[in-house]
Amino acid sequence: MSSKKDNWVAGINAVASALEHDLEHVREVLLEAGAKNPRITEIEETARRRDVPVRRIPLQSLEGIAGGLRHQGAIARYEAAKPTDEKELPRLVEEAGGKALVLVLDGVQDPHNLGACLRTAAAAGVTAVVIPKDKAAPINATVRKTSAGAADRIPVVSVTNLARTLRALQEMGVWIYGLEGEATTPIHAIDLTGNIALVMGGEGEGMRRLTREHCDGLVKIPMPGDMESLNVSVATGVALFEAVRQRGAKP
Repeated sequence: MSSKKDNWVAGINAVASALEHDLEHVREVLLEAGAKNPRITEIEETARRRDVPVRRIPLQSLEGIAGGLRHQGAIARYEAAKPTDEKELPRLVEEAGGKALVLVLDGVQDPHNLGACLRTAAAAGVTAVVIPKDKAAPINATVRKTSAGAADRIPVVSVTNLARTLRALQEMGVWIYGLEGEATTPIHAIDLTGNIALVMGGEGEGMRRLTREHCDGLVKIPMPGDMESLNVSVATGVALFEAVRQRGAKP
C-alpha cells in the first residue's frame, strides 16, 4: 500500500534513472507483461539485482496505475525524496570555491518546464537550483521524467521566502542577475565567471516585484528576430550556457 508521500515515476528513462541515482526511494517497479523491449529487461534485471520488488502486470493495469502518464511499459512507485534544506546553501556555495552557479526559478508552474530547466541545469553543472514553495510546480513524477533524472542528481532547494534567500546569497558573495526582456544590458556583456545566481521568472508574469528588487542587475537575451520572449526552459538554457562559455568549461 502506497503512502501519501509516494508517487509514480513513469517511463523507461525515468525509472532507470531512479534505480541508478536514487535507489533508496524506489519502493516497487511495475513492468508490462510480455514486453520484449531490451531496456525493460535491463530495468527488471537491475531492480532484482538491487533487491527492489518487480512485477510484470497486464498493459491495461499498468495504464490504470500510470494515470495518463506516458509509461513506455515501465513505472516505479517512488517515495519522494525531500528537497535539499535551504540551510545547506552556504555549504554548497562555499564548496564551489568562488565558482558557484545557482539557478533561481521564480514561480515556474508548468512541471514540464521545471523538468526541462532541471535537466539543463544538470548539464551546465549548476551548484543548486532554488525554487519557492508557493506558486511553483512541485517535484513530481512529471518533473522527474522530463528532467531525465536530473531531479535526482542536483540539489533542488525549496525555500519559504525567496527574497530572504536572495539576500542570504548576496551575503555569501553571490552576484544575482535577473533575466528580464526589457533590460538594456545583454547577458554576454556581464562577467559570469565568479559566484553567480541567475534568476528566471515564471511563465507569463516573469519575475515578481520583490524578486526583481533583490537582483544586483537585470540582463536580457538579445533577440534580433520578431519574438518578444522565449519559453522559460529555453531561456534558462541560453543563460546557463553563456555562463558555461565564459567559464571555459571543458567536456
